Amino acid sequence: MALSGPDRNTTGQGAGRGSGLFRTKSVEQSIRDTDEPDAKLRKDLTAWDLTIFGVAVVVGAGIFTLTARTAGNLAGPSVSLAFVLAAVACGLAALCYAEFASTVPVAGSAYTFSYATFGELAAWIIGWDLILEFALAAAVVAKGWSQYLGVVLGGHTPVVDLGPVTFDWGAVLLIAILGILLARGTKLSSRVSAVAVAIKLAVIALVIVVGATYFDKANLTPYIPPSQDGEAANEGLRQSLFSFVTGAGHSTFGWYGLLAAASIVFFAFIGFDVVATAAEETKDPQRNVPRGILGSLVIVTVLYVGVSLVLTGMVPYTELEGNSTLATAFAVHGVDWAKNLISIGALAGLTTVVMVMYLGQTRVLFAMARDGLLPRQLAHTGTQGTPVRLTAIVGVVCAVLAGFVDFGTLEEMVNIGTLFAFVLVSLGVIVLRRSRPDLPRGFKVPLVPLLPILSVLACAWLMFNLSVETWLRFVVWMAIGFVVYFLYGRRHSLLGKTATEK
Repeated sequence: MALSGPDRNTTGQGAGRGSGLFRTKSVEQSIRDTDEPDAKLRKDLTAWDLTIFGVAVVVGAGIFTLTARTAGNLAGPSVSLAFVLAAVACGLAALCYAEFASTVPVAGSAYTFSYATFGELAAWIIGWDLILEFALAAAVVAKGWSQYLGVVLGGHTPVVDLGPVTFDWGAVLLIAILGILLARGTKLSSRVSAVAVAIKLAVIALVIVVGATYFDKANLTPYIPPSQDGEAANEGLRQSLFSFVTGAGHSTFGWYGLLAAASIVFFAFIGFDVVATAAEETKDPQRNVPRGILGSLVIVTVLYVGVSLVLTGMVPYTELEGNSTLATAFAVHGVDWAKNLISIGALAGLTTVVMVMYLGQTRVLFAMARDGLLPRQLAHTGTQGTPVRLTAIVGVVCAVLAGFVDFGTLEEMVNIGTLFAFVLVSLGVIVLRRSRPDLPRGFKVPLVPLLPILSVLACAWLMFNLSVETWLRFVVWMAIGFVVYFLYGRRHSLLGKTATEK
């Protein structure tokens, strides 16, 4: 079994240990696989590049919309504290990702980490989960980008009515351009990301500076507004699993509102884990990957807390009820030009989110194909050192989804998929510390097993606050994944073939 104790696979020099569904792939074998001539990624990225990728994918349109809505509908001025609580939960998972990425600097992120600790079936499950996370995220955010493009174009929404369906050409255009950039190389993609990140950070800085001139500390009182009964709109499968089980979640503001707000704004941090998927393309990954992950998380936390404090200091939180945005607060003070400025910042922000999610999707599929769990031909890299075939396939799938599908509440699937990956990575740190204490680690999580356990609990709590229908959809997606694994992945696994030959 893969989890038989600390003496399992102590030498670690072979392809792996265990058998059947629980066979593990050794860290050494994972690293050796990165030298295959036809499936070799180019090492171009630095700690600065990874930090840019992290900020690029985490800071999107959420900072312009989610902050205001959460303040007006759930938490009031305490939305800034909600961001801090979410950052702590995210930081715990980030520490675990940093240790794993510095120990196993291989493409695939949580998929590769799970293969080394829990075995092949768990690796497949998390890989299948990441496919859902990245593909849906790229398509959903591309549609959001298209909406902001419509605002910049003066209200001319880039959507064509084709009768039974609508075609969002703006979203498809974005994905096509980003696909070409990613096929040309991650270094070029990083440079484009750096420009877009600079634009959106300039917009955010201007928002904070101008907004601070309207700041009134009286608007921050009461910091945690009294609890109120929430609307009963989210009954049945639309309510959170926490509400469904306890019946206690139908309140806004107060402590319940603050905790619910923390669960919501946590998703503004989602994406830093994508940095770990680029570990194989990083120079000196043992040092640079942890710096990229943790550095980007610190930067975005400061930005989120700063914006939320300025926003709730500009106007009373009651002015932000409903579908409000940052522009709402500026409109109260007659600063109407802020709407266009924020739209430009959101366009830049969403561009980089789609790019990095797109990158993460191709790297996870690349790792799975290299292991034989998906067709090996997909792991071929071109002259630019990138998986061009996979980049094209992922681009087509995401373009079809973004161009023709109305997602509705499907976007919550991104959240549950991410949190599930966080849980497995956090547990994996504990397992690998016991099973392979000999491995060199460029970064170590302090206070193991306490901090990884706290990470698991924090992520489990956030998952518990997602809707019942999201949980049901997640179970169905996982069930499809099991079918695909047993029909194809298990039979074509390179690790399984190696074990059979022995």
